[in-house]
Amino acid sequence: MTWQLLTYRLEAEASRHRVGIWRELRKAGAISLQNGTWAIPDGDDFGAALQRALVLIDRANGKALSFDVVPDEESDHALQHLYTAEREEEWGEFVSECGKFDAEIASEVAKEKFTLAELDEEEQNMDRLRRWYREIRSRDVFGAPSGDLAEQRLKQCSEVLDDFANRVYEARQRP
Repeated sequence: MTWQLLTYRLEAEASRHRVGIWRELRKAGAISLQNGTWAIPDGDDFGAALQRALVLIDRANGKALSFDVVPDEESDHALQHLYTAEREEEWGEFVSECGKFDAEIASEVAKEKFTLAELDEEEQNMDRLRRWYREIRSRDVFGAPSGDLAEQRLKQCSEVLDDFANRVYEARQRP
């Protein structure tokens, strides 16, 4: 497998830029190997993110080097392990947020707060979970173990929201 390796240097006072670059690379799924050195699997989506990071480095008057690397088998395995561990952390956070989503709706059901405003809010929360799921899934090129659990939890959240929507509809039909 080919990886893209990015290493860069910024001036010490460029912390605002450093954070922007860090955020861009994290959003793309890159893994930090050490300060200023990142690896990301080769691919169109990842390449575009790397280009955005290079633009940010240039704006900060930094110096960057980017390489296509074909690591030996042991190094490739280590990179895949690091990369998958990052996705596992993301999936863990995602599953946790699904639990919060379920708890929020359970709380509204317990209060019998079956309003359109509440339904709109919960639909927005569900949209956020769906977007987040798609983002992580697009980065999860090696199939982190918790990906399947996350998919199940997202489906469960969707079912919980559908049930809540039905309760809101029924409440609106009552005189």
